[in-house]
Amino acid sequence: MRLGRIEMAALAALLAGCAVGPRFLPPQPAVPAHWSQAAPGAPGGASAVDTGAPQVEAWWASFNDPALTSLIERSFAANLDLREAVVRIEEARAQRQATTAGLWPTLAANASFTRQRFSLDTPNGAVFGLAGSGRIPGLPPGVSISNPFNQYQLGLSASWELDLFGRVRRSVEAADADVQTAVENERDVRVSLASDVAEAYIDLRGAQLRRSILEQSLATQRDVLMLTRDRRRAGLTSDLDVENAASEVSATQAELPPLDREITQDINQLSRLLDREPGALRAELAEARPVPPVPPRVPIGLPADLARRRPDVRRAEASLHAATARVGVAVADLFPRLTLTAAGGYQSEGLSQLIAAASRFGSLGPALELPIFEAGARRAAIRLQDARQKEAAIDYARTVLGALHEVENALAAYASDQTRSTSLSSSVDSSRNALTLARQRYESGLTSFIEVLDAERSLQQNQLLLAQATTAETTDLVELYKALGGGWGESGRSH
Repeated sequence: MRLGRIEMAALAALLAGCAVGPRFLPPQPAVPAHWSQAAPGAPGGASAVDTGAPQVEAWWASFNDPALTSLIERSFAANLDLREAVVRIEEARAQRQATTAGLWPTLAANASFTRQRFSLDTPNGAVFGLAGSGRIPGLPPGVSISNPFNQYQLGLSASWELDLFGRVRRSVEAADADVQTAVENERDVRVSLASDVAEAYIDLRGAQLRRSILEQSLATQRDVLMLTRDRRRAGLTSDLDVENAASEVSATQAELPPLDREITQDINQLSRLLDREPGALRAELAEARPVPPVPPRVPIGLPADLARRRPDVRRAEASLHAATARVGVAVADLFPRLTLTAAGGYQSEGLSQLIAAASRFGSLGPALELPIFEAGARRAAIRLQDARQKEAAIDYARTVLGALHEVENALAAYASDQTRSTSLSSSVDSSRNALTLARQRYESGLTSFIEVLDAERSLQQNQLLLAQATTAETTDLVELYKALGGGWGESGRSH
């Protein structure tokens, strides 16, 4: 009879002492040699990006903001999602330990007492009845069999499945990969948590900065309103200028409540990320502070480093490893299982003679289980695991591709907002000078009040745009660190 490919592979594995099924080889992702964003740092920008060795384990330290560092470190200790991810690691390790137990023999002790009576209306019961009455020919004198009768038993039993085709070993391999998947998931949660805290904090500081700008504009507009009123009393201007100045003050005041709402929401978001009640961090964060500045240099490494550093890519690789091992488990189920069993102990009708030589019993021998007909269920299980392995391979490739795009997009956004910030900074300087000149000309009667209003609006708008661009620039860098897989490290941590 000609053997199929699976049977031949199993026979070869048995002779070589190896497990059946495919052997996992770490995938080699197709990544470009360099990032497409050449010299991502903006011309004249404050921060330059290069391909030096990245220092992204605790990237938040590069912002030199103690409040941000404190929030992120406290979130690692308190966040519920992260704590749940740690529990899942414990769960996977417990499952792995349970799976590993299949490699070892099992030993059990037993003790029992039963009182049993056979029905006299059955063949076995009739024999017991005859023996009990002494009417069975050849029964030794004085010997009878009671019905009902007692039985005491004390014994040990052992069994050991010989893992001939590596079914248990492949199961342990899959369980090991599941543990690694849980570990990488915890790291991925840690990466996302750090970036979420940083982005909420940066948005808070950006909202506080915009509010400060509006308050400064409001103070300037009130000064202009007082000036127009003084000029009206002196007959140098009309009521129209006063009403326009008052309207500008009211319009600016109307922009403050939305910012107050945004500030409250950011503080609440940070409180939630730190597993605190709403508003718990208000006293700590209510005082306005600058948006954390970007560092002068941002090393990001090369694309080849990404697959080794990003937890989601490492998690996808571990999932592929587990799926590959489970193909081997399914293949091993096609072949016989050989189990060695042993049992022994003491049995007696009376408790007094239980521990006696004549009461001993025992059994020893192998048990062979060979699947013959299951309507193709086991081969279908192999096809199922093959499909899951292919699915895991596709997921790995998709994860790597998505990681590359995230880094490229983050680089593009970072460069764009740096250029925008540089331009807006110059625009703010020009607008501030224009407002000074407009006020001087208005006070000298050389121009209309409309020019002063236009200069005020232009300065305020450019200042707000610059604040938004500065906030976006810092947020872009956080997104870049997240895309690079920053926020976790092997040093100082054990799972």
